[in-house]
Amino acid sequence: MTQRPYLLHLFTPSPQASPFDINMAYDAGYTAVIPYCNVQLSDIGNLTQDAIFSRGPKGVKCTGIFIGGREIGLAADMADAARAAMVPPFEVSVFADPSGAFTTAAAMVAAVERQLRNRHGANLEGAEVLILGGTGPIGAAAAVLACGAGARVRVVSSRGIDGARKATDALNARYQVATEPADGSSPERIASLVASAGIILATAKAGVQVLSSAQLDTAASLLVAADVNAVPPAGIEGLGVMDDGAALKAKSGKAVGIGALAVGNVKYQCQKGLLVSMLQAEKPVFLDFRAAFTSARQLSA
Repeated sequence: MTQRPYLLHLFTPSPQASPFDINMAYDAGYTAVIPYCNVQLSDIGNLTQDAIFSRGPKGVKCTGIFIGGREIGLAADMADAARAAMVPPFEVSVFADPSGAFTTAAAMVAAVERQLRNRHGANLEGAEVLILGGTGPIGAAAAVLACGAGARVRVVSSRGIDGARKATDALNARYQVATEPADGSSPERIASLVASAGIILATAKAGVQVLSSAQLDTAASLLVAADVNAVPPAGIEGLGVMDDGAALKAKSGKAVGIGALAVGNVKYQCQKGLLVSMLQAEKPVFLDFRAAFTSARQLSA
């Protein structure tokens, strides 16, 4: 009997599907990736059931669902809706990774843990973590992961304390964490926050610098800084995209930096590995930022 094709149905509320995710899925071994754009949460149940019932109990093993978009809360709701729509034995694997935020955040936090362990004999338990540009999808996911690992996490918004509080209130309610809002509306306010931070994560939009060398001069406690911006200028001035534990000039004299491509290497392996795990699973798997973090930690060990 001819092998059934491996199909990945990509559901996204965005107007376009991400070429990055499509490339990753083909490289992971899927025969075809079918994008569905402008998908609403209310559409997920019907789309999921159309996908599962058309292939039979054996065909569902060759079928997967990927949830994209930009909002991590909406992606989580869509993944939950897809899972709830399944009727055993018609069940398929589901992977939520909106804007690559879950795998990127997982890679970033795991890379920071590695440098803390190797360079400073420390971990995230009790660490002071500052997330600049933290209200976006990567920053929000990183905040939840770092907080879950025992850190005190402050989410900084350039729009001021109200924008930050809106983000942290949503994260804390959904994920039962205790992230804190912080006002990053001026260089002076950012400098005051940087002064006590042990870990700094730059997660703003591509091409936006959120931390200058002058502000790093106030970072008296900084141990590790990481950036996900590969588009010049760097999110953190003086941090190279390939840096992976390179010395970073800061007041503490102890800081090391992790650049965007060093984070991206782990993110790439993580996302591809999770997509492959869906293909190989005998029973359906349901993957989100927690599965991504487990994978990223293994890759960074």
